[in-house]
Amino acid sequence: MILLSSSLNSFIQLLGVLLIFLFVLVITYFTTKWIGGYQKIQMSGRSFQVVDTIRIANNKLVQVIKMGDVYLVIAVAKDNVTMLAKLTEEEMGLTEAEICNGKTPGQNGEKGQMTFQETLEKLKEHFPKKQD
Repeated sequence: MILLSSSLNSFIQLLGVLLIFLFVLVITYFTTKWIGGYQKIQMSGRSFQVVDTIRIANNKLVQVIKMGDVYLVIAVAKDNVTMLAKLTEEEMGLTEAEICNGKTPGQNGEKGQMTFQETLEKLKEHFPKKQD
């Protein structure tokens, strides 16, 4: 009899712990959704937008940022930010409709998101390497 009540007590404790765990998961999920929505609203009024980011090394990134009708390519390191290039929409080869829809031309003329590699190739076309 003592063994039966002990195992029943353990089972009830296990259920209690599982319910608390599920409650924490649900609260975490809804809190994350709320914070994401709040940040989206806060960022919607900003004058710039991060188009693409690629990590080069630990704490080192290259980003393409859209500010109005200008695209900036920047290098971000731990303690500094360096502008690599400044391009207009025309230099990027984008049309007004593609920019409004958030679409950029893909490979072979098909519509879709432009990869970071394609963006860098476009930059290389506009800024060829200097011959020594």
